[in-house]
Amino acid sequence: MHPVIGEKDLSMAEFKGNALALLIGSLPVADHDQAISLVMKYTPDIPLWAQLPVHPQESMMTQFLDGVPGVVRNKDRVFVDTSVPTFEDDLLKFYEDYLSITEGNSSLDGTRFVLTPETARGFFTLLNVMKSATRFPVALKGQITGPVTLATGLTDQHKRALFYDDRLLDVVIKTIAMKARWQAEKLSQWDAPALIFIDEPSLAGFGTSAFISISKEDVSRVLSEVIDAIHQGGGLAGVHVCANTDWSLILDSAADILSFDAYGFFDRLALYEESLKTFFNQGRILAWGIVPTSSSQDIAGETASNLVTTWESQAGQLEALGIERTKILTQSLITPSCGTGSLSPDEAIKVLEMTRGVSQTLRSQG
Repeated sequence: MHPVIGEKDLSMAEFKGNALALLIGSLPVADHDQAISLVMKYTPDIPLWAQLPVHPQESMMTQFLDGVPGVVRNKDRVFVDTSVPTFEDDLLKFYEDYLSITEGNSSLDGTRFVLTPETARGFFTLLNVMKSATRFPVALKGQITGPVTLATGLTDQHKRALFYDDRLLDVVIKTIAMKARWQAEKLSQWDAPALIFIDEPSLAGFGTSAFISISKEDVSRVLSEVIDAIHQGGGLAGVHVCANTDWSLILDSAADILSFDAYGFFDRLALYEESLKTFFNQGRILAWGIVPTSSSQDIAGETASNLVTTWESQAGQLEALGIERTKILTQSLITPSCGTGSLSPDEAIKVLEMTRGVSQTLRSQG
């Protein structure tokens, strides 16, 4: 596999996608037991812990903020207030906690860098299900809000994005990195690869006027610290972007998996011919978001059979670059184009059914 993984985790370097189905993260239900039942029904080979955005504490921009110094939560706004009297002391304690792990080899357990049942109940629901599972999965999947998305979407008390404050950006990066690493460690206990996806919808804005002062080097540096932490935890790192971006940001990174909206943006990704050939030659994996989630009309109008045809056409374009079909299938996963948390329950079920159906058809064809 592309990154160097610790000796005890060499088996993870052999993970193959084999057109298996998996989900992106969110589901439009309120009960975590119901959510995990759906996960195990439709994607049992690679189950994930579900995020349920109907619960405010599980929204993308707030779910992973526990442990960040200066966080203020009120009904109108969540932000970081560096003017609170305790901020500097808490910041110092933050780095003491971080260094005790990274330099002192302390366990992450019990630190500010773990997920909690209050904000990530789905994670613990998955763990409980796995403890009594009679079937071992091929892999398990976790996810986390990406540092670029979190640091550009969250502000300080002056409504300035945290990305533009070096101290606060560093805190965001290290918080996300450690929480991703902890997930990787916990999900690896079943001797199956842990796939940790870094969700970066904000990368769709890279290169636009909104991000004019953020360079490619900035993004690469921020992502690499999180990817490295996932590898240190024994996991494989994926980066998910649900719209178009500069795909070299991910293709040229150390990420093991690129997760993208193949239904809407394959033609844009296909422009990166040389990078894609290198990506596949390195044994890395493409997670094809071939099942639409952004349009009710598209969801209603598609079938698994139609989407298989679409995938075949797209895979054919990669074959035309000299990438063998067997390699493409082996190094592919099948997913919805994004999470289903904003859909109606009926739409979400159809998306899950089509995801499973596309995967089963491609796997049966070999």
